Amino acid sequence: MRFLLVVFSLFAFTLLKAQIVFDKTKYDFGDLTMTSDRFVDIKITNKSIKKGYILTIKKPADVVYILNGQFMEKDSSLTLRCQVNPMKKGRFTYEISIFTSDKGEATIIKLTGNLKEFSPETANYLQACPDFNAKKSDKNASDFEVTIVTIDKETKTILSESNVTMIQNGRPTTAFKTDKKGQFTRKFPLGFSYFYATHDGYFPTEMGAYINFQRNYVMIELEKNKTITEPKMPLPIIEKPVIDSTTTPVEIELNLEKELAQQTTTPTTEVSVVGFNEIDKNNFDASLFKPVNIVFVLDISASMQAGEKMELMKYSLNKLVEMLRPQDQITLVTYSTDARVLLETIHGDQKDEIFKKVDELKAAGLTAGGDGIKLGYKQSLKYYLNDGVNQIVVITDGAFNRNSGDYKKSIKKYKKKGVNMSVVGVQNSEKDKVNMEEVANLGGGRYVPIHKLVDAQNNLKQEIRFIAFRR
Repeated sequence: MRFLLVVFSLFAFTLLKAQIVFDKTKYDFGDLTMTSDRFVDIKITNKSIKKGYILTIKKPADVVYILNGQFMEKDSSLTLRCQVNPMKKGRFTYEISIFTSDKGEATIIKLTGNLKEFSPETANYLQACPDFNAKKSDKNASDFEVTIVTIDKETKTILSESNVTMIQNGRPTTAFKTDKKGQFTRKFPLGFSYFYATHDGYFPTEMGAYINFQRNYVMIELEKNKTITEPKMPLPIIEKPVIDSTTTPVEIELNLEKELAQQTTTPTTEVSVVGFNEIDKNNFDASLFKPVNIVFVLDISASMQAGEKMELMKYSLNKLVEMLRPQDQITLVTYSTDARVLLETIHGDQKDEIFKKVDELKAAGLTAGGDGIKLGYKQSLKYYLNDGVNQIVVITDGAFNRNSGDYKKSIKKYKKKGVNMSVVGVQNSEKDKVNMEEVANLGGGRYVPIHKLVDAQNNLKQEIRFIAFRR
């Protein structure tokens, strides 16, 4: 009898302790990138003989949640979806306290992980409240369905059969035509993408957008060209490129170049050089242009994350690299919180290696522009070309802020040694433009603006041709 009483007491105690149970109280997200899932589902089951309740959930500011109910009947369950939104890179640990009706103390859920990438530009999307319609990605960042839509900016009506080119990491990757519903759906690699869209009777539109598991729908608005009037005589039909699943990356790039060739570039500081403008813009023949030793000093501070700046910088660098010759030298120096050599000086025929380093560029940190310029000059002298052009090219969106007080002394010093400097402004403000022009003049170079895709395709290439021209 005593034995049965002990067994019954143990059973009752166990039942009491296990009234509302959680399928997990710990979860490690591992390494999180821009395209990683940020949520975890926790199943809460009522194993008691009476109705159970979720009373209160206390959580840190960087955690948001959604709960598909408030109470549970006997043997029923709820799902708590928790999403983490860490606001800086590095390891994180969050504790969530969940108070239920069956006990006085809270059940603690511990969420851990390591944020490898962070961008303020995506923070709004990633911090959106979790949705039970969202599905787990299985971490496959190249196998996610995205819909691209083109519409009239003013009327918001759909625009069927618009041509759209997608650019990622500075290279055109996909070209497509929207359907009768003005949309195109397929699986795209996730990450930041730059879109260039055209439609008959409309101005071309370009925009950047992050594609991730919280944003799988991109709307592109095109503005009608109201200056176009109906011609009295029919114009000859211009054959447009056919875009389908068989279009190769090379064809995509060539088609985009043809489209951009019809656009006007933002003018560079004009300097008259006899004979230069008469030469074909794609000519970089050794008989007309000296070998170049170019050190690029690249701003990869946090401000370069804004809008399309990084994509425009990468695209312009890639277009230049395509033009380089074996006798040309290129070096990549980057600066953010500090400055470093990203790519030691190599020759222009080692294009794949240069492309790879351009792909790796990511923006974060402060703006040590002065340190970057000084390091760039040192690299230029290290590989100085006696029979060529030695040039520093700073690419930035603004002023050189951190530890930049004496960079102008370096510019004057190295100019006397035969190293000049140009400044490329990527979507910079008018205020910063004035400073850039002053610095470029001081360095014996020019200010080169890049505000849109056609600028990225042409302006940097033409600057290098300009400084290398045999006068």
